Amino acid sequence: MGRVAKAPVQVQLELRGSKRGGSRPGAGRKKKPGAIRHDRRPDVSRSLPIHVSLRADRVVKRLRRRDAYRAIRGAVATCLGRADFRIVHMSIQGNHLHLLVEAEHKRGLANGMRAFMISATRRLNALRGRRGKVFTARYHAVQIGSPLQARRALAYVINNWRRHREDLDGTAQRRASVDPYSTGILFDGWQVPGFPAPYRFAIPDGYEPLPVCAPRSWLLTIGWRQRGWIDVRETPGPLARART
Repeated sequence: MGRVAKAPVQVQLELRGSKRGGSRPGAGRKKKPGAIRHDRRPDVSRSLPIHVSLRADRVVKRLRRRDAYRAIRGAVATCLGRADFRIVHMSIQGNHLHLLVEAEHKRGLANGMRAFMISATRRLNALRGRRGKVFTARYHAVQIGSPLQARRALAYVINNWRRHREDLDGTAQRRASVDPYSTGILFDGWQVPGFPAPYRFAIPDGYEPLPVCAPRSWLLTIGWRQRGWIDVRETPGPLARART
């Protein structure tokens, strides 16, 4: 009797593929309900600033407290002197942070944010007498590419307390013109009723501002001014892709 020819290998592979594996509807690991989407990091250019949002876990409790402010202020200070990363503006909200940063490259952004988050985690955990994560997920970053976007990002960060109505939380807040939990006191582009613009507030005795760096990018030094001064009473609207 003659020998029986074997089926070609490619047919065997095709038959196996038709039973399991491969690309088909419903394939792959299922996502858990409420899972956080991890967007691709934006490309980084030294000439373009970045708006970073960072959310804290609820177990850390409210961040707009004096002790938490001091802890976060210490974490910001650890980033001073870095050649590849600068925090230039920032605000602390009840359960999240907003930062405007400049970085020389993608690695500089990653390393700078990692250094800040590690320091903030250690300091906030020491306050609460706990261990573990402080921030619920990795940070969210959006690159700023135009004068209008830069102006909106500045208003969003330094006046974010009005968006969350923190400016109405108590007598001291109602009297304040700028958010004491932000770098608004250092900003030199305010528009204040009754005073010539641009206006810059004096730093009150005993108040220690967040130790940020002066911006170097054209967008955060000159470009944004083409779109008008920022009214001290302005409530910023939502930003594209902003999560908080």
